[in-house]
Amino acid sequence: MKIIADQQISHVAQAFSEFAEVTLYNGREITAEEIHDADVLLVRSVTAINANLLEDSQVKFVATATSGLNHVDLDYLRQNNIGFTHAKGSNARSVAEYVLSSLFVLADQHDFKFKDKTVGIIGCGEVGSRVVELLETIGVKTIMNDPPLKAESGNEQYRDLHEVFSADIITLHVPLTKDGPCPTFNLLDEKFLSQLNDNVILLNTARGGVINEAALKNHLACHKDMKVVLDVWEDEPDIDLELLTQIDIGTPHIAGYSADGKIHATEMVFKSICEFFKLDYKWNPIFELPAVNSLELPLGSELDDQDAIQMAILASYDVRSDSASLRLLSEISIEQRSHYFDELRKNYPVRREFPATVFHCPRSRKTLAGKLQKLGFNIKTFS
Repeated sequence: MKIIADQQISHVAQAFSEFAEVTLYNGREITAEEIHDADVLLVRSVTAINANLLEDSQVKFVATATSGLNHVDLDYLRQNNIGFTHAKGSNARSVAEYVLSSLFVLADQHDFKFKDKTVGIIGCGEVGSRVVELLETIGVKTIMNDPPLKAESGNEQYRDLHEVFSADIITLHVPLTKDGPCPTFNLLDEKFLSQLNDNVILLNTARGGVINEAALKNHLACHKDMKVVLDVWEDEPDIDLELLTQIDIGTPHIAGYSADGKIHATEMVFKSICEFFKLDYKWNPIFELPAVNSLELPLGSELDDQDAIQMAILASYDVRSDSASLRLLSEISIEQRSHYFDELRKNYPVRREFPATVFHCPRSRKTLAGKLQKLGFNIKTFS
């Protein structure tokens, strides 16, 4: 079997080496010529899967090691009987942890407590629902908005969009769609932004096109108290440097880039390919992950649960390092900026998810230990 794969797919060569010849390419440079005699094509979000790429090839199966699907022409795959899978939910925890890290960084910088805030979640699929779960674990009030889920389930917990406008914090977790009853392309336009609180905190870890960046820049120019966290951009990798200078935290589309999330995506794709081709092979990715991180949580008597949780989350993952790396874009020549953005993703340092961190917590802080465990951390108690 011949497999063409994006070189950014974690451990892809190791996973398939027993039964396939795996050739790796930069995902932005995969062409029809390179895949014409491949049996399987494995991509990430930077490769457009459509007739232009696949026509006249012998590709029988396509997989994207991502949750998002806006780069895939599903109709074309169905019409041509090409098998398909994606890694739905593989990076949900990673993105949710990014959201928490960003919010705790802003809480530290602007001296506010989460217990006083309400968070609106737009899009409550794999990622959004995980964000809700983590926020409610630390006692934060949430307002959930997801019209397709509400229509499907009839569940009144999904509120109308106008209720989200009152939230102190709004975080976006929708797919990028231009058609259908609930299109999300340019969902956050001038009209949407005008209805938000002046000091709202806005996070986008979904897709760049969900926000109209020109409208956001204009809005920020007149609303200096608004705080913005962007991990995704309209024209990646050629992102808007002016917008980057206006926001509080900006990162190069790495919210879902935990080592755990990436290797989970490869595992999901591996299993789907074996099932499609009826292959009896196993791959255990657990041996590919780095060791757990063991830390002692310094809990003085003056440290309340919320402060301790903030300390634990930022000790596990502090988004400021990723933001600082992207800020250096202003020092890069215009010709090299797109390359620099891609290199930050290609050479992204290993980041483990919360379950890979063991915290040593005094037995007297039983309530705190329970909250940390619900967030996913491993907790060992001592007297």
